[in-house]
Amino acid sequence: MDVPHPAIPASSPAPRATTVLVCASCRREGDAEDAPRAGARLHAALEAAAAGRDDVRVVAVDCLSVCKRPVTVGFADPAKWSYVYGEFDETAVDEILSTALLYRAADDGLIPWRSRPIAFRKGVVARIPPFAAAEPTE
Repeated sequence: MDVPHPAIPASSPAPRATTVLVCASCRREGDAEDAPRAGARLHAALEAAAAGRDDVRVVAVDCLSVCKRPVTVGFADPAKWSYVYGEFDETAVDEILSTALLYRAADDGLIPWRSRPIAFRKGVVARIPPFAAAEPTE
């Protein structure tokens, strides 16, 4: 039986993929009724950019209820704080994915304010505690 040497730290498991939530129902003023909504366009652009990656998972959601600040995205992991950010479009794909990696690298999901790109400093809508924090204690 191999027992790790006490001076050699056990390797920690690789972080889970960050879930990037995209409000696919977000509409921008000027979106044509018969064309895909801005949220759906951002979702498609993010999904294409993240294809084949194992560090992010892009998920379309029906509505994040931040209609005054479209398009809305979120970062989620069951063991971390979740974030909701507003006011993005499909030109922000690289910035969203690079910030998702900052979120993934943060043990608790809290990205230091100064480390965030400007859009993620200004665009914060909500910060939600990890699910474990919401469980009742005995």
